[in-house]
Amino acid sequence: MTIRHEIIGEQRDRLGECPLWDVRDQSLYWIDSKARRVQRLAKGAYREWATPSDVGSIALTRRGRLVLSLEDGFHLMDLGSGATLRLAEIHHKGPTMRMNDGRTDRQGRFVVGSMVMHRRDPDGGFYRLEKNGDATALFDGIALANATCFSLDGRSLYHADSLSGAVSVADYDPVSGAVGPRHTLFSTEAQGSPPDGATVDAEGCLWIALPLSGKLGRYQPDGKLLLLLDSPVPYPTCPCFGGPELDVIYLTSISNSGNLLRSDHPDAGALVAFHGVGVRGLPEVLFDDEALG
Repeated sequence: MTIRHEIIGEQRDRLGECPLWDVRDQSLYWIDSKARRVQRLAKGAYREWATPSDVGSIALTRRGRLVLSLEDGFHLMDLGSGATLRLAEIHHKGPTMRMNDGRTDRQGRFVVGSMVMHRRDPDGGFYRLEKNGDATALFDGIALANATCFSLDGRSLYHADSLSGAVSVADYDPVSGAVGPRHTLFSTEAQGSPPDGATVDAEGCLWIALPLSGKLGRYQPDGKLLLLLDSPVPYPTCPCFGGPELDVIYLTSISNSGNLLRSDHPDAGALVAFHGVGVRGLPEVLFDDEALG
């Protein structure tokens, strides 16, 4: 197996996150949280949209819009006009907090965790945007939510608190959305970094970005490390699968997070593509926005 990488495009993000491949038109979306923008690359054409506050994550919708997690909650973005509409407000438990990493579940509901900034108190939690636009609180006790993704059958919600270094799992009822007991699966400390963004491949394994060590790891759900790739750019943040065969891994990165992570490397903040990884991903589940008008 020969794996090669390439730098995609000329843009350099301050805090690149949440890449998503849209199989409908073979386009790639991702965000720059600190620059407050959503970006798209489609057939070599680049476009961006401004967000009204720091953006933590996005989800594709059935009607060609985006759902955003912003500082104060869930918003809907029209890609034609760039306008955003707040759907559901989240009342954070402490000061200096915002919504962060998220992913749709297997039924097309958007599950997002929050984070505290400039402190370590576990005031954050996980929330779900329902198809009617309401928000449901799932659980709390999180300081920096990351690695949000779901098992192939949708019955396990993987997540991490990056400040703890642990990847955890919660039982998840795919029909009702009820969340059961949570427990720690494994730590990524042996790989020299806390976990950041993650995705699940077609074999059910987790791909987790390891920003402090500059690597991308593939793990079995029991924590066994299967593969460790070196990132060609500092501070990788979040992977997704894309390409016509869903066999390319796209990886976002950081140039200046506005906090502790900063690099003068010329490709810091670049979008990276890995080819030849030998495994495929799954199509992103679309948020069902039919009831939102």
